[in-house]
Order: sequence, then C-alpha cells, then structure tokens
Amino acid sequence: MRVCLLGTLAGLCACASTPVQWPSPDGPPKLPPAHEINPIAPPDAARSVAIVGATLIDGRGGPPVRDAVVVVRGDRIVAAGARGSTAVPAGAEVVGGAGLSVLPGLIDAHFHLDGDDGLPGLALRRGVTSLREPGQWIEAYDAARKLGPTPRLFLAGPLLDWPEPAYPESALLVRDAAEARWAVDRLVERGASAIKVYFRLPLGMIEVIAQAAHARGVIATAHLETVDAAAAVRAGLDGIEHITSLGTALVPPREAERYRQSVIADNAARFEGRYQIFSGISLEAPRTAQLLGMLAARGTFVTPTLAVFERRAGNAGATEVQVRGFEAMMKLVGKARRAGVRVVVGSHGAVPGAERGWAYQREMELLVESGLSPMETLVAGTLENARFFHVDDRLGSVEPGKIADLVLVEGDPLADIGAMRRVKRVMLNGRWVDRQKGD
Repeated sequence: MRVCLLGTLAGLCACASTPVQWPSPDGPPKLPPAHEINPIAPPDAARSVAIVGATLIDGRGGPPVRDAVVVVRGDRIVAAGARGSTAVPAGAEVVGGAGLSVLPGLIDAHFHLDGDDGLPGLALRRGVTSLREPGQWIEAYDAARKLGPTPRLFLAGPLLDWPEPAYPESALLVRDAAEARWAVDRLVERGASAIKVYFRLPLGMIEVIAQAAHARGVIATAHLETVDAAAAVRAGLDGIEHITSLGTALVPPREAERYRQSVIADNAARFEGRYQIFSGISLEAPRTAQLLGMLAARGTFVTPTLAVFERRAGNAGATEVQVRGFEAMMKLVGKARRAGVRVVVGSHGAVPGAERGWAYQREMELLVESGLSPMETLVAGTLENARFFHVDDRLGSVEPGKIADLVLVEGDPLADIGAMRRVKRVMLNGRWVDRQKGD
C-alpha cells in the first residue's frame, strides 16, 4: 500500500498511481471541436451580403487579396476571392470595402470579466467575436449575456487551485487526485470547453487534471508560478497562460526555488517577483533554447498576455527592475515565435496601458513590438487561436463553408497594426453587430 505524506506530497502520491496516458509518441491527443455556451442568433438563411473592394486578410497567413469580394449567405461564407473571379449574387446587400480590410473575427484566448458585465459586448463591437474566460464561474456571465450580443463564449469555469488559493471567489479547490477528476467532470458537464490549472497546484495534480480533461475531450491550460513549465508540459498541458509562467524554467535552479518558495509562502510575492526573475534571465542560455524547442516540438500554445505586465520607463510607479523585466518578457516572446512556438493572442480583459475595451488591440501592438510580424500577429489572433480552441473547423479564417464572423477595419493592418483600432463593422454569425454611442 502506498503511503502518502500530508500536504503537497499527498497530491503527488495520489497521482503517481495513475499511469501516464500522454504525451505519446504521436503527440498531443486529438480532441473534438469545442462549443460555446451561448447560442448565437441566426440570420435570415436566404439573405446574402457581399463585401466588395476591401483587402482580404483571410487569417491563414498567405498574401492579402486586394480588391476582394467576400460573400455571405445566412451564417456562412460562401465565396471569398479577387473581384474579377468572385461573383456578387443578385439581390445581395452590397457593402463597399474601398479603403478597408476584411479579416476573420478576432479570438481572445485569455479574457477576464472581473465584474464588468458590459465588457464582452464592447469587445465584440471592437472586433472580438469569440473569447475564452480561463478562470470564472460560468454563471458569472449571465448578466453580460442579458445586456445584449456578446462574443461566442468558450468558458473554462473556475480555475482549479490548491489551498491557500490566490482568488477564492473564482477558484475550485482540489486537494487530491479524486477531487481533481471530479472537478474536471463537473466543469465539463456544466459547459466548460477548457480546464485551467492555477499556480499553487503541484506537478502531480497537473498531470491528473490534464489526463482527466483529455478523457472528457477538452484541453488543459495553466498559469504557472511554482511548477517548472517544461515539466508541466510533459505532464500533459496543451497551453500556457502568461509569458511569466516560463520564468522558473529559465533561471538557475537555486534562483527558481527561491522564487517558488516565496510564492508558496505568499501569493502576492509573484507580483514583484516575476519582474525580478525576468530581469535576470539570459535569452542566450542553453536552457532557454531547450525550453522553447520543446514547446515548439510539442505544439504547446503560449498566450503571453504582455499587456497586463506592461511597465515602461516613465510609467507612474514603474521601477527599473519592472522595466527591465518587461523588456525581457517581450524579447522572449519574439524569440519564442522565431523558435516555432505557437503564440496566440489574449487580452486579459483590462490592462494598464489601454483604455477600456482596447486591451486586445494593445496586446497585438505589443506582439508586433516584440518581433512578430503584423501577419503573424493577425494569424495568432484568428486561425491559430481557433486551433487552440479546437474550433478551426468553423472559425478563424475567411473561407467558403466557415461561419461568417468578420471584422472590417479602416486601413491596412499589415502596414500598421494600429489599424486594428479603426473598427468599422463587425459581423457575428452572418449578422451585423449594432454599434452603440461612443464606440
């Protein structure tokens, strides 16, 4: 009989009795498509809309199509291509696209409601047609849904955490492997399309949760502070939230353990500690290349959420360590993308460097500043995020057969990513989204 020690070792021992099912030589598990919890109002199935003359950036990373035509019938895209080879159906509503770019609706991999019930609707009107909340009770979105149209909501339910939780109101505590499996089952049955692991959980529990999530057909993603990122990915994670989650894997073990113990003792230690960690990392160290190579080889998705960590020289209260740490975070994101890591876009909902509703666009701007090209950034926010969500069969690109979630912006975001702030029209499920005063 296996005897487990109290505390953290109890979870680890409980996990050790379960054989590892993944990772396998064939790579990550093949999971079914995910589904949003909110039914989206359908359009008139016989109604057609043709966007004519815009530059088409279809989300797949290929060259843009100038003077394009995109045709929507009902809730589906039925044609997309150059004007000379794409017919406009008789009777279609024709929308002039001169001077505009048409893109897939933006997908936000890391959105937090934080009690701002109007924020999802505002994000929709600014181009975000799908979002994932990775750490909140599903019913917390009830009020937001009653206010009007919202993006497609792919929710994870409360984050899974270990005593003492950092955010008790949005956490579900799991103290052993049985509770972890029960929690995953409960959340999936209530509509969760992902499971989020929070930073106090030990490695063995992460392994159990990832296995349980995959068994129920959903992904497992995590905010890490006290567990080495490479070990957590080997345990089965599909995604990593926040570039700061890589910190302890990028510094010498002694320094990593000092930080780990400080956070275990006090949740708040991470707020300043993460900048201290990053201000001392070496991007050229072998451990950095090894970690990024592993993430790339395994196809792990990384959601940097740079905008929530932004600290610049001249910002009120920003210290030299914070400024230096944030610069290292940005450099690491660029290096990760060049190494082939699957970087995606997550806004965090509200961030210090953006006005309400513009966090997603600020994150895109920071990704470009970090070294991603505008095209890489747009793909990261559309088709690559759709792959992360397991919805790329129907969302994430402008192609015939896909659902008509579209955004029209003024100008060319490939020349200036700031054009993504000049949102002119948004289409959700084949229907135009009404703008509100002040949008």
